[in-house]
Amino acid sequence: MKELLRSTDPVRLSHALHLLEAEGILAFELDQHMSVLEGSIGVLPRRIMVADRDEFMARAILRDAGLDE
Repeated sequence: MKELLRSTDPVRLSHALHLLEAEGILAFELDQHMSVLEGSIGVLPRRIMVADRDEFMARAILRDAGLDE
């Protein structure tokens, strides 16, 4: 698994996941439940992970959408 994106913006993360899903790339959002531990203030970033074999295509999709960092 490779980390594709790290952000505290839930809209950006949701959009990225939707774009990847639309292209058939399986992506996982990690650390989404950490907000329970931090008090739901959005300090800890969440990560989107993809399989090693999908990293190149996933990065290209996010870059085309302007979501790359």
